[in-house]
Parts: sequence; C-alpha cells; structure tokens
Amino acid sequence: MSKAYLLSLGLVVALPGFSLAATELTVKAVNPLPFARPSQTLELTAEQLAPLGRELARVHVRDASGRELLCQAVDSDGDYVHDRVIFQADFAANEEKTFTAVLGERWVYTPDQFRAYGRFVRERFDDFAWENDRIAHRTYGQALETWQNEPLTSSTIDIWSKRTPRMVINEWYMADDYHVDHGEGADFYSAGLSRGCGGNGLWAADQLWVSRNFRHSRVLANGPIRVLFELTYEPFNVNGISVAEVKRISLDAGQHLDRFESRYVPYTRPGQPVTLTMAAGLKKVSGEQREQNTERGWIAKWERMEKNAGNQGLALVANPGDFQSLAEDRLNWLMISKVSAENVGVYWAGFCWDKAGQFTSLDAWKKYVDEFSQGLRSPIQLTVSSR
Repeated sequence: MSKAYLLSLGLVVALPGFSLAATELTVKAVNPLPFARPSQTLELTAEQLAPLGRELARVHVRDASGRELLCQAVDSDGDYVHDRVIFQADFAANEEKTFTAVLGERWVYTPDQFRAYGRFVRERFDDFAWENDRIAHRTYGQALETWQNEPLTSSTIDIWSKRTPRMVINEWYMADDYHVDHGEGADFYSAGLSRGCGGNGLWAADQLWVSRNFRHSRVLANGPIRVLFELTYEPFNVNGISVAEVKRISLDAGQHLDRFESRYVPYTRPGQPVTLTMAAGLKKVSGEQREQNTERGWIAKWERMEKNAGNQGLALVANPGDFQSLAEDRLNWLMISKVSAENVGVYWAGFCWDKAGQFTSLDAWKKYVDEFSQGLRSPIQLTVSSR
C-alpha cells in the first residue's frame, strides 16, 4: 500500500523511513570568525521549521544544556503571517553550538522579557521611537512640521542615550522630562536638519536630496528580541525626478547598530531608465575624531556630547558589496552606496554612550564596528536537521 494512498484516506501511520512530522529539530550554528560574537540573532525560516508545523509562535528552542532560550516569531514581510523564528546566543571565536527546536505552548511574554520595543507617539507630534537594551532613537512625523513652538521638517534619526537595559520610551514620554538625566539617561542630542545618526537620502549631481518627515508608520515586529517597523515618505525631488520611499528599520537586542532598508519608487516617463544612489549620513560635530575603512565599508567617529553628558560614538556600515565612496556636505559625513536594480538600499547605523559602559573610547568603538562589518560578510552558519 502506497504512502500517498494512506494519506489520501486520512490515516496516520508510521512507516519505515517516513515521518509525517518531526517532534524536534537539531540546529547547529557555527561562528566562522576568529573573535567572540555576543548577542547574535539566529533566524529559522518557516521552511526550515516546517517539520514542526506552521504555528511558529509555539516554537521553543533549548541550548545544549537544556536551558530554554527566549524566542520570537516574526512577520518580516508585513503579510500578517509569521515567516521566521529568532533567538539569540553568544559565540566564542570559531565556536560551534547545538540547539534543539520543539513545539510547546504559544509564547506569552512578560514586560521584563522585552529587550527591544518601538511605537508611534502621537502625543509628541508624530514621533516614532524605538529602543533595545543598549540604545534608543526617534524620528519625526508629519505633525512636527507645523508645530507652532518649534517646527522641524527633517527625516533625520535622533539619539536617546540610555544606560539601563530596561525599556524606557513609555516612561520618558509619560514623565515628559527626558532632556534631564534622572539616572537612566536622557535626550542630549540635537539632530535638527542634519542626518543625525544614520538618516539617509539620495545622492545626485554631487549633492544630497532628502525627504520630509514620515507620513505613515506600521509596526511589523515588536519584541521581545527584535523591533521592526516601516515608515512611509511622500515623493521628494531628486535632481528633477520625484521619488517615493518606504523605509524599514530593525533593531535587535544586544546590538548598537540598526538595520535600515529603503525601498524607492522613482516616478519617470515609461521606458525612461533611472539609476539611484543612496547616501547615509552622520552629523558633523566640532572636535570629533573620525576614522573609516573603505575596504570594509564603514565610518566610525567619537565626539563630546552636549550638556557635558560624556562622549558618544556613531557609525555607518555599508551593505557588503554596496559601498562606493565617502562624501560630505555642510552638515554631514556621508557614505555613498549602491541601490539594487529593484531600487532597494540597505545599510546599518548606530551609536554608543561611554556612560553606558560598553564602549569608552574610539578604539573600542571602531573595533566593534569593524567586527560587525566582518560579521555581515561571514554570518553565523546554520544547519537544521530533523530526528
């Protein structure tokens, strides 16, 4: 009797060498690089997890000692269906680790488990703010353009410096005193019309062209490990061509660099080709120290903060193979990189604060940035097998 015939009858049978579903999967992960890599996010796709079934929010992962790890089911493409499960692990140099994935109860998280979070903040003139256990940001929506007290039209990326692993966005907005450090950090940064910490635009005719404030936002994943959201911008002028943008930003727990992905739509005459070039920037600051590695595609800098709040490092990292050149304008240091044939551009940007304790010098910060860039070229290698 054939397997197909048995299945057509709806019979559940166990035949030699044939299994309808695995009870667990073995995940092997290898760090191919000769240095330690903490807080690495490991991603298992729906296809890899298919032997366990389709309910990705029920997937649990244990390490080799049997300890259960925090997991998050993620909808990465915005179709309201989970398509991957993520979890994190620390790796020593060239280390190999083994994990076990099984089905269990649907994950229900407690507030103390969250290490990444973000939201639209209508009560503060359409901010979108996001954070992890290391850093926090915000960027500006439409309402800020016409605020009577201090209007600002800018698609910059702002910095909120924190020195606590707790999520602070909600509390800081609620107290509305986040320009003063009450022991956990504060907003010490003035991004203004600059690109701030990783704001982007398009590069044409040897100048930077930028959008206005975002018009719409949509959260795709909201912790506890990854925050992922979209910002939509109205079409803006790029050297005589109108270009619309949808930007996806993600930030994982334990990381100091956000991933930025901009999808552009150029409006041109039918059959008129257009090649877009992206520019991401860091705000220029007097007295800063700056270094770059064009071979690996990164810029790192170290600067004194406003209000004598200490020092901070900022960085840009290009998508491997996309880096083209460095440039500058009056306000920004710029990293010029390719946009794909599908008009998608990707890069990473972020910062650190010396009072948070992870990085206290330019040398330590640029080491992190350089190793991060190497990690993009040599990601953790995963293999999945069923028992």
